[in-house]
Formats: sequence, structure tokens, C-alpha cells
Amino acid sequence: MTIKHTANFYLIYTKGLFMGNRLSKIYTRTGDDGTSGLADGSRLAKDDAVFMAMGDVDELNSHIGMIDALLDGLDAASAHFDTKAVRDELNIISHLLFNVGGELAMPEFIGIHDTHISWLEARIDKMNDNLPYLKDFILLKGSVLICQIHIARSVARRAERSCITLAKRTSIRPTITAFVNRLSDYLFVLSRFVTPDNKVNETLWNAKVLGEL
Repeated sequence: MTIKHTANFYLIYTKGLFMGNRLSKIYTRTGDDGTSGLADGSRLAKDDAVFMAMGDVDELNSHIGMIDALLDGLDAASAHFDTKAVRDELNIISHLLFNVGGELAMPEFIGIHDTHISWLEARIDKMNDNLPYLKDFILLKGSVLICQIHIARSVARRAERSCITLAKRTSIRPTITAFVNRLSDYLFVLSRFVTPDNKVNETLWNAKVLGEL
């Protein structure tokens, strides 16, 4: 059996569905012609819909990592929320995003289940229960942490759109798009939840601002 490097971050044995955990050589030169390999051994252009979707999921996971890093820099003792609990959730999400990529690379692999979506919804409801109702749209601004969460949320939306585009050509289980959709909701609520002292200092969209131009 050989280990193939699939779409830059998914490693699989060509026989079976074992996710490889070692790569002896990072560069292979096989992609220098603008193509990349799939799990079945076929090669497609690197801008093919499947790699666009996988790349967006990869980018999303990188932004999740940045959120975690910013949370690591907070003073847990003075934070109004349990930073460890949120970081534990992000760790789970990062693992699940790898499973999303695994499903995109290997349609026969199932890595996302309804229970994962339900888990996200439970986290959303728990955070949202402690937040005031939104009376208008909010501007995507605030602390570096809040802005980073919004960047991740917008990338999640793009990843969802990429998966929908791919689904028009090939079979993608609806749990994939549902999970990424729910993740964007989770990130939106998280951006509100992490504001200091649980007081949402949000800048609401205000028609008067534009009226003054």
C-alpha cells in the first residue's frame, strides 16, 4: 500500500479508508502540472470544484485555529466565560472539519453524522440563551478576537457555497452542507458570546449614518 497526499492535507491509503498520519516526503512534484490526485488515483485540475470545496474547508479550519490562539491569550481568570470549554469545542470542530474534508475527498467515507449537527445546535442554544435579542443588523467589528470569529464565519459561508456547487456534479451527503451551515451559525453566536463581561457592545446598523453623507 502507498500513501497519497490528497488535496494538501488529507492522507489516505489507496486500499481501504485508513487516514494516514505520516508523510515521509512533503513535496512530490506531481502537482507541478496544475493537477492534484484524488483518493481513487484520478487527477483533476487544482481549480476543480472538489478542490475548491476542500480548500475552503482547509482555510476555515485555519481560522478556527486562529480563534483558539487568540482565546489562549486571554486571561482566563478575568474572562466572563469558560475559555477552556470554548477551546475544547473548537478542538472538536477542527477534528470534524477534517472529517468534512475526508468526505469530500472520499465519497465512501462517512465522517459527519446528525449527532454532530445536534451537538453544534446545543452549543448554539446554550450561548444564545445568555444573549440579548438582536434589534438590528450588527456591523462586523469589535476586538481582534471578535473580528477573527466573523472572518471564520464568512469563510464557513463560502465553504458551504463551494460544497453546494460541488453537489451539483457529484453526490455529497446533505449532512456535510448542514454541518458547515450550522457552524457558521455557531460562529456568529460565538462572536457575540465572547464580548467582555457578557455585555454585548455591538455596533448596530444605523440608517442615520448614511443619511448624514
